[in-house]
Amino acid sequence: MGEMFQTLRNAFRVEDIRKKVLFTLFIILVFRLGTAMPVPAIDTASFTELFNRFGQLGQFMDIISGGAFKSVSILALGISPYINASIIMQLLTFAIPALERLQKEGDAGQKKIQKITRLVTLGIALVMSISYALLTQEATSANMPRFLSLLIVVLSFTAGAMFVMWLGEMIDEKGIGNGISLIIFTGIVSRLPSYIPLLFSYFQGWRILGGSFLLALLGVIVVVAFFVAIIALVVFVQSAERRIPIQYAKRVVGRKVYGGQGTYLPIKVNQSGVLPVIFAMSLLMVGPTIASLTGSTGTIASWFLTLDQNPLYYVFYAILILVFVFFYSTISFNPIDIANNLQKNGGYILGIRPGRPTSEFIGRTARRLNWFEALFLMVIVLLPSVMGLITNTQGIWFGGTAVIILVGVSMDIVNQMEAQLLMRHYKGFLD
Repeated sequence: MGEMFQTLRNAFRVEDIRKKVLFTLFIILVFRLGTAMPVPAIDTASFTELFNRFGQLGQFMDIISGGAFKSVSILALGISPYINASIIMQLLTFAIPALERLQKEGDAGQKKIQKITRLVTLGIALVMSISYALLTQEATSANMPRFLSLLIVVLSFTAGAMFVMWLGEMIDEKGIGNGISLIIFTGIVSRLPSYIPLLFSYFQGWRILGGSFLLALLGVIVVVAFFVAIIALVVFVQSAERRIPIQYAKRVVGRKVYGGQGTYLPIKVNQSGVLPVIFAMSLLMVGPTIASLTGSTGTIASWFLTLDQNPLYYVFYAILILVFVFFYSTISFNPIDIANNLQKNGGYILGIRPGRPTSEFIGRTARRLNWFEALFLMVIVLLPSVMGLITNTQGIWFGGTAVIILVGVSMDIVNQMEAQLLMRHYKGFLD
């Protein structure tokens, strides 16, 4: 702990890092202020009824928006439109050759894809805003024409979603950490204090505990200790890596001998971090979102709206996590490039021939880690939900997902700070 605070002090002594940290804190403050700004020309009580109809979908959107959704803030849509747009663009990149070529063009191509992603985000935000405005049209202000009040609501929600996206991009550009993940992190942290009284009320209501204050408190302590253990496990797995031994051949250049030393190729166990969990949950909420926004009361719509109460929900959740783990590994980890780079630099894996056998070995190793990563994420994410169903403590359904996101984002920030400190010859607290 002492080394940690020493590293933070060292970070603030470096002007560049200090500016990035302060800028990031400023953006977070702006986001939190935005969640307290209500949407004009709409009745909060009527929107709350819509929120209650959403069920677990509404709770999810409220958590990642830092309470902005339930309080009908201008930032109520939060980062959801951008996440959905990012998923769509990632999938279209594989389906449309033109987008695939853009992705391979380096920074210039990525900037063009980012522009398209912004436009898709705008489209999704407009659709969601119009749907919310129409579903709560009876709650719009009676002191102005109906069209004008609907227009204000749509523009407020849409502008808020685009503003949150802009805040995330500003963190990426001038701050520290991943902007979008950090905004979700902020939303979750802001909701944590409300979980303790909720858990306490659940445990105090248990007949098996007889309503005893001390036993209810003990129940809360047990749940908190359980989540602390999960946090420790998540930190351990996210820090773990598979090290493949690498040997470099000796090369004589002039009078000097290069190479000959042994090193290793690190492959992280949790390569994709928190993204499969975020993407899986966002995609799983597409059906309930459409059913909610259309206002339909048919059999299919009712099935989607009560999906979180169906065991199939957890089966779909697990499958989507598995799919996105392998999907992310496919787009971010290229064994062929790694094998080619090793061969160009005179490196080889002990006992494996250079070239194609090396790429196949690295690919097999990565896939085995992907299976472990997917199973790990499934257990961490779904275990609290199962506990909630068994104990009827529904307030902890988001616990595993929250732990994954909080730990993942925290470690990403720490790693970025460590990298910048090491460049300036400071000793960090991850050593």
